[in-house]
Amino acid sequence: MEKDVITTSTSMVSLPELFSQTTFAVLDCIHAAKAVIAQTKNFERFSNFMEKITLILKELSKSNANDSESLRNGLAILNVEVKVVKQLADECGTRNKVYLLINCRKILKQLENSTKEISQALKFIPLASLDDLRTINKVTRLCKDLVEAEYSPCTGETTILEKIESGLRERNVDRCFVNDLFVLIAERIGIPSEHLAMKKELEELKADIRGSKPRISMTEARRMEQIIELLEMGDVMASSEEKAKRYQLERDSLGTQPFLALQSFYCPITMDIMVDPVEISSGRTFERSAIERWFADGNKVCPSTSIQLDSLVLQPNKTLRQTIEEWKYRNKMITIVSIKPKLKPNDGQEVLQSLSELQDLCTERELHREWVTFEGYIPILIGLLRVKNGEIRTQALAILCLLAGDSHENRERIAKEDYALESIVKSVARQIKESKLAIELLLQLSRSSALRDAIGSIQGCIFLVVTMLSSDDAQASRASRELLDNLSFLDQTVIEMAKANFFKPLLHLLSWGPDNVRLLMAKTLSEIEFTDHHKLSLVKDGGALGPLLQLLSHDNLGMKTVAVKALKNLSSLPQNGLQMIKEGALGPLFDILYRHSLSSPSLREQVAVVIMHLAKSTNAPASDDEQISLLESDEDIFKLFSLISFTGPDIQRNILEAFCAMCQSSSGPDIRAKLRQLPAVQVLVQLCEINNQTVRVRTSAVKLFYCLTVDGDDISFQDHVGQRCIQTLLKIINSSTDEEEISAAMGIISNLPNTIQITQWLLDSGALDTIFSFITDGNRNTSNKKLGIEDAARALRRFTVSTNKEWQRKVAEAGFIQVLVQLLVSGTSLTKHYAAISLKQFSESSASMSQPLKKTRAFICCFAASETGCQVHQGICTVESSFCILEANAVDPLVRTLEDGDLGAREASLDALLTLIDNERLQSGCKVLDKVNAIPPIIKLLSSTSNNLQEKALGALERIFRLPEMKQRYATLAQMPIVDITQRGSSGMKSMAAKVLAQLNVLGEQSSYF
Repeated sequence: MEKDVITTSTSMVSLPELFSQTTFAVLDCIHAAKAVIAQTKNFERFSNFMEKITLILKELSKSNANDSESLRNGLAILNVEVKVVKQLADECGTRNKVYLLINCRKILKQLENSTKEISQALKFIPLASLDDLRTINKVTRLCKDLVEAEYSPCTGETTILEKIESGLRERNVDRCFVNDLFVLIAERIGIPSEHLAMKKELEELKADIRGSKPRISMTEARRMEQIIELLEMGDVMASSEEKAKRYQLERDSLGTQPFLALQSFYCPITMDIMVDPVEISSGRTFERSAIERWFADGNKVCPSTSIQLDSLVLQPNKTLRQTIEEWKYRNKMITIVSIKPKLKPNDGQEVLQSLSELQDLCTERELHREWVTFEGYIPILIGLLRVKNGEIRTQALAILCLLAGDSHENRERIAKEDYALESIVKSVARQIKESKLAIELLLQLSRSSALRDAIGSIQGCIFLVVTMLSSDDAQASRASRELLDNLSFLDQTVIEMAKANFFKPLLHLLSWGPDNVRLLMAKTLSEIEFTDHHKLSLVKDGGALGPLLQLLSHDNLGMKTVAVKALKNLSSLPQNGLQMIKEGALGPLFDILYRHSLSSPSLREQVAVVIMHLAKSTNAPASDDEQISLLESDEDIFKLFSLISFTGPDIQRNILEAFCAMCQSSSGPDIRAKLRQLPAVQVLVQLCEINNQTVRVRTSAVKLFYCLTVDGDDISFQDHVGQRCIQTLLKIINSSTDEEEISAAMGIISNLPNTIQITQWLLDSGALDTIFSFITDGNRNTSNKKLGIEDAARALRRFTVSTNKEWQRKVAEAGFIQVLVQLLVSGTSLTKHYAAISLKQFSESSASMSQPLKKTRAFICCFAASETGCQVHQGICTVESSFCILEANAVDPLVRTLEDGDLGAREASLDALLTLIDNERLQSGCKVLDKVNAIPPIIKLLSSTSNNLQEKALGALERIFRLPEMKQRYATLAQMPIVDITQRGSSGMKSMAAKVLAQLNVLGEQSSYF
């Protein structure tokens, strides 16, 4: 039947077209086979076969082979089979990697079958009709190769498959077995062998299997389910926290004494506890190795009963084996717990014995090491590194090495303990056995990239490790070299210098050598990528700064240049920058910057970078203690800022960055005030507006402009900020890709003077659309974006003032009210503060904007339901027409914000809610507040640390408690906080509190107690 279908389909096309179709299918298959990520070598071998077939097809199409049914059938079968392989290759490119690994034998079997079918297809070609002997030989040889082709998994895959089969066959429930299996799988498929990556891969495997069930047999589906059950026994599905919790539950369920072994655990032959119990035909159980020896000696009877055995078959006693394993499991856990109290440094012998026992347990199984970690041994072991007894320190290091080798988390646990790294480094300088283990432990820790800086920065660490390179112990020497290599943050030149103890002679030559040598030494300091530790050592302890500052005044331009480059290299560390300022580096640097005749443009650019570094160092915490500032006088500020107008973009940008840093330092307010007295704002506005200005200069100008607006007065900006400047800032927000620049531009807009003219310019320039797009853009979620949203919410306040309902209408129609409500839910505390202010300003207008209900004539009322109005405003309210916060569903978020940790957000939200009970809306507004459970949070505000918030809450409650039903419901809750105010509040608040207590019938109306 199949042959008939093929014949019918091929008879409809010409032979050249059939050749073309088949060749295209083969090429398509080759492309798919080369793209697979699983079984690449096997598919590559198949591709090689297919490439030979394309050559044969090409030669056949040119040879004018006779058109025959046999040839057509061969080409048709080839066409079908290569499409089957292409589909298989496509699946290998899309399916889960673990699934492909587990099923690799099945995949390769399918590939092998298709290869043999293709061989059969080639045999349909009528070779006798061909004239070209070479083509006949190629086809014949290829057919033979295809028939003999075999595809097999690699050694690593075979190991994994055998381990899986072993786990399924033996029902091995040992988590270590499965964890080891996971490590092999992770290495094979090329993913990290860590919890999250493996968990994700396992979840994808489960999803893949679920999707495959309709297409596979029940037997195969059950096998895959068993594999999943096996893999889920490992730790990959549990995080470290979950495993620790599970351990704690198991530990708490056990007692403090080990469980005694049952008699059935002992082998009757050896009298030892069995490891592999097997049952013989008499029904008795023995240790496998013991009973095998018994039978090997020619015995045919049961060792226990002397009964003649009818069979020598051994049946594994899996139930007993699992029971023994469980007994060992529980006792090992109890033992690990019981060792902990014995590790006291005051009894050396007992501590040594306990550590030896603990080390044996850790060596025995990975699971035991996990328990040791969860039991909190790491801090104890670190503490033992500081005892005098060297044997104790050595054994503690040995156990820590075992724990550090298990996981990245353990390495971090070790490193974060107080003085852990310092103690380990000290052990490097001790006896060889202890030193070797200390180096090994540091090597283990250095495999976590996050710890490398910390290791390298320990005083004397590099020196001690370098000394171990020449150790007589080959293992210690090899570990030391690997440790230095792992500290990849060190430039190789620095490592070599450290190995040769080269820093001291380098600095000596820099100070006292001839000029050509000093030039070379300074060049070395300028080009090497030092670690922060080395940079600090060179300046603080090495004395590199003095000689470099001397070179700044050298007549030779090349000497100046390398000195500046070295200072640039060292000044990137804030501590060094502060030291340079204190040692007078600014004088010679400014001389080079200001005196064009003494320098080149490139040198002045390097100097500008150093000055920028020094300016940033004034923001370091140490600068606050010493009150260090970069520029002291108005003249210094003027001279440096004036360079912005007369230099190239690189110098401009670095000077702008320097002023940004100074504006944010402890002397920032003075710097900002002095800059505003200069034409700084005018210069910055021009830099922002010039179209051909480089983006990096513009970014720095915008950031400095923002700094000057933070605490400036309106007069500083009104003369220079016009509609063109506003349009430029909005354009930056809309088009820039720099988050800092966008955030700064939004900050400037929020800080602009709150005048009618500027607000109108903003509206005319499309500021509302820009702000709306900025806030609602979900693609940005950085810290700068959050700051920008805070500024955007702050800027919105100017458009929502209740004195200008036309502005309010434009904001409402742009959809901002719902955005403000969302900001109340998901914004920062400051964003919530500003959003609540805008909503309060909107709500202040709602009463006058609400449309009165239409009066309905009596006879119509009989036939139509009456129109209901807003619960508070008693008219027709919508978000866009009356700005009603009830219609905007803002009341619930405002109530939740009352309990926000930020006092400003609480106060603004309270102000917004209180607009609902203004004047005649008291009763209807209180009903709404009561319905959303807003009154208890208002009562809680009576205990706030803010006097202003307390006073507002008290005033609100005075109005609320005018209503008898409110008083009856909340009097008990409010009474004690109000009494507390009468004791501790200000005089004005005491009087108000007394009045409210009188409302609650706690005091008489005429009481003068307070």
